[in-house]
Amino acid sequence: MTAGPARGMQRFWRLLEGSDGGRNSGYYMILGSALALTVIGLIMVLSSSSVTAIANGTSSFVLFLRQGIFAVLGIVLMLVLSRFPVRFYRRYAWILFALSGALLLLVFTPLGVTVNGNRNWIEIAGMRAQPSEAAKLALSIWAAQVLVTKGPLVRTDWKHAVVPVVFPGGALILGLVLLGHDVGTLLVLAMIIAAALFMGGAQGRIFAVGSVLGVVGMLGTFLTSDNRMSRLAAWLQLDCETNDACYQPMHGFYALASGGWWGVGLGQSRQKWSYLPESQTDYIIAIIGEELGLIGSLVIVVLFAVLAIALYRVAYRSHDPFVRIATAAIMAWLIGQAFVNIAMVTGLLPVIGIPLPFISYGGSALTLSLAAVGVVLAFARQTARQPVAPTPDGKSSQRA
Repeated sequence: MTAGPARGMQRFWRLLEGSDGGRNSGYYMILGSALALTVIGLIMVLSSSSVTAIANGTSSFVLFLRQGIFAVLGIVLMLVLSRFPVRFYRRYAWILFALSGALLLLVFTPLGVTVNGNRNWIEIAGMRAQPSEAAKLALSIWAAQVLVTKGPLVRTDWKHAVVPVVFPGGALILGLVLLGHDVGTLLVLAMIIAAALFMGGAQGRIFAVGSVLGVVGMLGTFLTSDNRMSRLAAWLQLDCETNDACYQPMHGFYALASGGWWGVGLGQSRQKWSYLPESQTDYIIAIIGEELGLIGSLVIVVLFAVLAIALYRVAYRSHDPFVRIATAAIMAWLIGQAFVNIAMVTGLLPVIGIPLPFISYGGSALTLSLAAVGVVLAFARQTARQPVAPTPDGKSSQRA
């Protein structure tokens, strides 16, 4: 590599790591991108749900107002959680994990509700919530605490990496979600565990074995469900003349194709007129592509990229291994879920029913995503207060 490209790569990594910026640039990048995504999500929920709401005889603002309430609650929760010290999350990691497991068990009581074939909701006093969203945050914090407590044993003995993060703790959470037939959430939880183990220093063979078991398990979930097999056939474009599962992805493609570069205009979507199912949830990026075009869709991608870079900065610049592992797990959740959703809508992956963080309609998902942002903001505040170690040339460094 020549000197010019080498210097360019060095400048790129310094920019990515925040070495050239302020001490707390990650904090404001995380806060700004999360709030921007939330505002865009509220606008698009109003646009994508208004027609269906009117057709159902309700106000066109009904889903927007509900989402707005949860957005306010989520932002308040985010700001509150951002003020807690890191030791608070470490101290109560096991309690959070136990509470998330108890909430998942409530799904199988009379409080549980089945939606689109998935039993992953509970309903209390007319309000629905998805306990698996709380499990994502609890699992991220709990796995980090366990791995940090074990310390070097995770890197030297595979059993300490697996027990209890993978089994029995992680397996319990994944098993409860699988019993509710929610394959999309199962995939996200698996990404959280994998990211935590990777940052914790687990041996490579664990990931090799886990990948094989994951592929086998995913194939098993498809082979044991006619609905999922229909979605897989739709992804492969097989028998679309008779396969009803082709309807949703095809209309998602129509929406993206008709949007072009600049879109047909905010509120002017044609596919939201009862043509595209789940237009305000799983397929909201298709409506964004139709109304705001490729440019509008790229804005969403760029905001998630900014969020990913900011989360990386917090993990990279922290001296605390707990902060690094927990931030990596939350990053795998938010960014990984966004990637899977966009890949699903654009046809790169089969439709598995997974919402776009901050954007899709769903009160518990939005509130817990903002809560996760609040936790990382707390980490970023601690990172900014770390002592600055001098470099060999006598200049200050952002990371020891």
